[in-house]
Amino acid sequence: MAALRKRALATFVTALAVTGVTVVAAPSASAYPGPGVVTGDIRVHDPSVVKRPDGSYLVAHTADGIGLKTSTDRTAFRNAGAAFPNGASWTTTYTNGSRNLWAPDISYLNGQYYMYYSASSFGSNRSAIFLATSPSGNAGTWTHRGLVIETRTSDNYNAIDPDLVVDDQGRWWLSFGSFWSGLKMIALNPSTGLRSDSTVRSIAGRNGGAIEAPNIVKRGNYYYLFVSFDYCCRGAQSTYRVMVGRSTSVTGPYVARNGTAMTSGGGTEILAGQGSVHGTGHQDVFSDVDSDILVYHYYGDDGASRLGINLLAFDSAGWPYVR
Repeated sequence: MAALRKRALATFVTALAVTGVTVVAAPSASAYPGPGVVTGDIRVHDPSVVKRPDGSYLVAHTADGIGLKTSTDRTAFRNAGAAFPNGASWTTTYTNGSRNLWAPDISYLNGQYYMYYSASSFGSNRSAIFLATSPSGNAGTWTHRGLVIETRTSDNYNAIDPDLVVDDQGRWWLSFGSFWSGLKMIALNPSTGLRSDSTVRSIAGRNGGAIEAPNIVKRGNYYYLFVSFDYCCRGAQSTYRVMVGRSTSVTGPYVARNGTAMTSGGGTEILAGQGSVHGTGHQDVFSDVDSDILVYHYYGDDGASRLGINLLAFDSAGWPYVR
């Protein structure tokens, strides 16, 4: 199901961008930049990044008890333990007893850290999304706040890969989903971070095809929905790629650059595997002092997943591109 891979490397362009040299031209569709330089403990899967009040960075990622990493400069990263070092017993119904928890989404709001995360097992939609909060974001300081949404095998969607967005009116929304009927959105109560009503909205889908990992950000007049098409979790054979659509409303409809609705399989590709970089995806976008930042994982030729970071810019028509 994978689309034709883009094969030209432009690592030098990214190196210039990361070191502060302005790159004025968007990469063509056949020449994506390689990941920027990162060092240290960079083995991650499904990364989410938040900038802390002191200017440092906190990464949460798929691991036993949710893995944490920190960085002072967005380049050198070190392991920082687990959010739940003693496990999360409330999740094991969905994980078949495993301590491995998936795809956290981390935010800093109202003076505390919020983390939505998934509990499931591979290939199953008997899944759940939970919320935890912490005053510091540090390992062992996270408090379980409850179940947000669950799915059963009778459902036609999957409660994994959560992403929180706060709209211009201050309303909280959680997008999520993987395969089945596609990506969904629910409303949250900002005072609790938990679900506020029973409505489930559809925001993207590929008629049962491989789509997951929604991430929504507002820039200018548009909400941008970043997603991952195709397949992760196959090492160097992974075909993940980052796609995007946009809407003037947080709940959609989101459309690709060519006008195709994302609920009808639409999406504009902005990053894909090339050379020794395989399966770029499970993206997270955040704003930093120098640029918008795209964070993702990819696989090397050895099959190990690694942290990818690039700068993200917008062209004259308001569409994002990686640099």
